[in-house]
Amino acid sequence: MTEELIIQIFNEVFYTAFLILLPILGVSLVISVLISIFQAATSIQEMTLTFVPKILVTAVTIILTLPWIIDKITELTIKLFTMFTTVVK
Repeated sequence: MTEELIIQIFNEVFYTAFLILLPILGVSLVISVLISIFQAATSIQEMTLTFVPKILVTAVTIILTLPWIIDKITELTIKLFTMFTTVVK
């Protein structure tokens, strides 16, 4: 295994992880900003108001994007296994 191959593998893994986490973190960020604006406008400083909606929306986002996430992880796994078979030969 050369250094270039190891760098390429890490690059693929980190890119796939970033791509998978982007929609989940994006939705969580939008919900956090909306809740913060609501709290600032109404002066309600309830702690459960920040955590419960974020957890629920994040869980729904994970459930809705789960087929896409599994597809991306499967593509990465197949790509890595084919890459390993070419290196071993």
